[in-house]
Amino acid sequence: MKQDISSRRIFGIISHPDAGKTTLTEKLLLHGGAIREAGTVKARRTDKFATSDWMEIEKKRGISVTSSVMQFEYDGKIISIMDTPGHNDFGEDTYRILTSVDSAVMVIDGAKGIEAQTKKLFKVCSMRGIPVFTFMNKFDREARDPLDLMQELEDVLGLPSTPVTWPIGSGLNFKGIYDMLENKVYLYDQGKQTDVIELGEDGVFGPELEEILPGYSLSELRDEIELLEGAGNEFDREMVDAGQLSPVFFGSALADFGTTPFLHHFLEMSPAPGARKTIDGEVNPEDDFFSGFIFKIQANMNPAHRDRLAFLRICSGKFERGMTVQLSRTGKPIKLSQSTQLFANERETVDEAYAGDIIGIYDTGNYQVGDSITTTKEPIFFEPLPTFPPELFMMVSAKDTMKAKHFNKGVDQLVQEGAVQVYRTEYNEVILGAVGQLQFEVFEYRLKNEYNSDIRKEPLDYSLARWVLTDDLDEIKRTLDSRLKLVFDAKKRPLILFPNQFTLNFYVQKYPDMQLVEALDIQEDI
Repeated sequence: MKQDISSRRIFGIISHPDAGKTTLTEKLLLHGGAIREAGTVKARRTDKFATSDWMEIEKKRGISVTSSVMQFEYDGKIISIMDTPGHNDFGEDTYRILTSVDSAVMVIDGAKGIEAQTKKLFKVCSMRGIPVFTFMNKFDREARDPLDLMQELEDVLGLPSTPVTWPIGSGLNFKGIYDMLENKVYLYDQGKQTDVIELGEDGVFGPELEEILPGYSLSELRDEIELLEGAGNEFDREMVDAGQLSPVFFGSALADFGTTPFLHHFLEMSPAPGARKTIDGEVNPEDDFFSGFIFKIQANMNPAHRDRLAFLRICSGKFERGMTVQLSRTGKPIKLSQSTQLFANERETVDEAYAGDIIGIYDTGNYQVGDSITTTKEPIFFEPLPTFPPELFMMVSAKDTMKAKHFNKGVDQLVQEGAVQVYRTEYNEVILGAVGQLQFEVFEYRLKNEYNSDIRKEPLDYSLARWVLTDDLDEIKRTLDSRLKLVFDAKKRPLILFPNQFTLNFYVQKYPDMQLVEALDIQEDI
């Protein structure tokens, strides 16, 4: 079993929107033989779409709005790629994904450098000590100075870096990349790789490139390498594993150049599945008992069957189809008779899986995001998944009252996915909470297309939600005025919606005995 676990690699790909994250995912899948032809998120007028963008709305808009899981084999490794939404409105889905991976690949647009969403996502990686590998993308277009980009990693993110491959120019002057570890130059011309040059012991300072690269390109390359050798960070495996040093790669995902050296080195450097923290200790992959946690629930991946799939990260032991586990939150025994290996929305039955694998298990309503399952008698609770309070609120209802059943089913299932947060008033009115406007649009689209329910929408003038730690509703109501609204979450726990921070501050000063919290720990659900 130890050998099975050590061959696993599970990583998330993170970036700002349009940096090339989904395109890089496609090319890695192509190299792994998982797909025959890479799609493109830009190909609007054809039926060729990115494999990881499986939702109809993703294909129409050309963006990722939900995370995808794709598993394939390459060079003796079992690789699970988590392609995440880059759009800020779906950051919560991405943050959850980052709790399930062992490393992250950060894709940066070579012309734009580090952008706002990249900073947020890196912060989550940093908090968890996740090793981060950086792919500087789009060097077949005009890009910033690579030394400046490296410096920006340290200045903006506080992340020292060390180059593994190095670009030879960019844009019209892009001639290839130099693999500093393997002492090779991959030549690039007119959108593709043309040759691989093995260098001698003097590297780029030897004669091998004299007649191949233009003089200005070779001179610039030698100057940059000389500077890196004198002042750059040395590669340190322990620092990489601790998330304190990022190996950096350069290339073009769209042209599929630099991706093969990246994949080769990444699989050598990235960690195999490690220990996962619990609320009172940790679980090791080699432990003889089975355990894992649910980090995502997705409804209607197969619209013809109206199914629900829970995404399970296996943390220890061996999974065998048909095994019985305990759901830690409820103590309920569950038989895992239907299990699948995931490839975006395509699936095939999986009979065995090991720590470091992501599998899908069919859900009839038993699971919630954050749930732990195990074969041990005592329940196991892994570290809580991050939660983020909504900032936008909207009241929704079914346009056609005859379809209220469809509407309520859709609301309940999409909320269990974590796509939006739902609250209800005393009069059972439905209020949605979201981090960004696009979440509402996706919610409306999916409710119509997957549950045949058109909705009425009424934006609400609230921006903050706080749980109230009391069951005395009369006490809560005595503190409310016309600017505030009392609602209840899916577990009937009371919250107050506030229009702004000023109103919240005033409420806290006026009613200091009322305990308000921004987020509830997962253990409070038990």
